[in-house]
Amino acid sequence: METPWHLYLMVTMYIAIGCMHFIKPKAFLSIMPRYIPSGLQMVYLSGLVEITLGIALCFKETRTYAIYGIIVMLIVFLIVHWYMIVDKKFHKKFPKPVLWFRFLLQFGLMYWAYFYL
Repeated sequence: METPWHLYLMVTMYIAIGCMHFIKPKAFLSIMPRYIPSGLQMVYLSGLVEITLGIALCFKETRTYAIYGIIVMLIVFLIVHWYMIVDKKFHKKFPKPVLWFRFLLQFGLMYWAYFYL
């Protein structure tokens, strides 16, 4: 079976966003909930996880593990998106509908990953 173009899009998206964790770590650190310890290390770790899962999607042998890993990662990322919704400091920077869209988008991304199982 030929690999669909949208799987390549997913691979590119996770690798690119993962790389951004290393290029612009302050942007990701700024949205990290303060109650999560070692914020900067968590930014780097999450970037590394995204890159690793993106690469793992490329191989049939690791694709299923990568899909489950992406779904778990997105569930964990819900914490950050919820934090942005409830903390009023983000309401000055982002309209509340945008914050809700980002939160709900995680479920769409989970479905997209699940589609490849």
